[in-house]
Amino acid sequence: MRRRLLPLFAVLTAPLLAQQAPMSLTLAEAEKLAIAHNPELSTAQLNASAAHMAPLEYKSALSPQMTGSVTGVVADSGSRLAAGGLNNPVVYDRLASGVTLSQMLSDFGRTKSLVATADLRAQAQDQATETARADVLITTIRAYFNVLRASSVLKVAQQTVSERQVIADKVNTLFEENLKSGLDASFAKVNLADARLFLSQAQNNLQAAEASLATAIGVPAQVEFTLAEEAAPEALPPVVDPLIQQALQARPELKNLRLEQSAAERFIQAEHALRYPTVGALGVVGVVPAGETQVPGRYGAAGVNVSIPILNGGLFHARQTEAELRAKAAAERVQNETNLITRDVRAAYLNAATARDRVGLTEQLLAQAQSALDLAQGRYDLGLSSIVELSEAQLNLTSAQIANASARYEYQAQRLTVDFQTGALR
Repeated sequence: MRRRLLPLFAVLTAPLLAQQAPMSLTLAEAEKLAIAHNPELSTAQLNASAAHMAPLEYKSALSPQMTGSVTGVVADSGSRLAAGGLNNPVVYDRLASGVTLSQMLSDFGRTKSLVATADLRAQAQDQATETARADVLITTIRAYFNVLRASSVLKVAQQTVSERQVIADKVNTLFEENLKSGLDASFAKVNLADARLFLSQAQNNLQAAEASLATAIGVPAQVEFTLAEEAAPEALPPVVDPLIQQALQARPELKNLRLEQSAAERFIQAEHALRYPTVGALGVVGVVPAGETQVPGRYGAAGVNVSIPILNGGLFHARQTEAELRAKAAAERVQNETNLITRDVRAAYLNAATARDRVGLTEQLLAQAQSALDLAQGRYDLGLSSIVELSEAQLNLTSAQIANASARYEYQAQRLTVDFQTGALR
């Protein structure tokens, strides 16, 4: 029985073990997963598809409209409708069916302007999709490098605990042999406890970073990642001005607002056309298979109707004025977005340049901190300094290691943020 249960247990636990295995990813693979599974982008794509239906809805008014009707009436023979209207028709018992065909001949361009407005808004929604795509990519990129950074800091924390454990054991041994004071042993234990606290925080930060990356690529469960290192990014240009010009031409947010402005201006034309007549044609045909003798067995008619607006309490003027004001507001939004993009590109460029400089500076800081620790360790071993000096040197080295571990990933993330701000991230 035991031998039979072992294969079954292996089959049942295999999926759980597979779920616990780390997911190996490159940055390109993470971006593909995010594009394929992130619901934010899917939502934007569905909204864009829905927006492209609006021009077809308006355009349908230019096509013939046909409806079928079946009418049955039971009435007092020859009765007339004497109230509720200006007309005075005779009502007969009858059963009739027929078809009504209507065609708008002209509304002086209002429907065409509405179609053009809806088409521009649909194009604007396409740019909103591009914005969502870029947002998903930059979120994934930042989460990816945050995991690499957190993993690197965790290695520093593990190394720090290991090194301080060795020192704590050594000082404790010397204390037991009466070669070091109890104060030294206490300081060494405090440093070790501080390193363990740092390790616990680093583990928590790594798990939080992995959760953010999992969410970005559309994986709801907590996943451990094994991420590939990325090559050094392309160097920054010497000046920021070309990047600003590129952003003003390529950023989808600005394209979106420009299209919205064009749509608002075209809508003014549609609202202005409300003042003009509407010309339409109408035709009806049908049969009356049952009814009183006064009702013919078949019927048919055709006509043209011209609807001319005369008084509407200022409605059309108010609508046109509203459209004009909204168009001006759209133009102001374009200008505001231009200013914001210019600011964001400059800030991203400065942040990337600073992060680039930090890579070299933290390497120098790490070398100096390591040298200082070696000297402090030597002085302490010779009895020329106190445990306080050694502890301070250890703390400085740990800080330098963290800064150096973070600097390279920070620069890579900031450099790709520049691409995002210029609209080059696709």
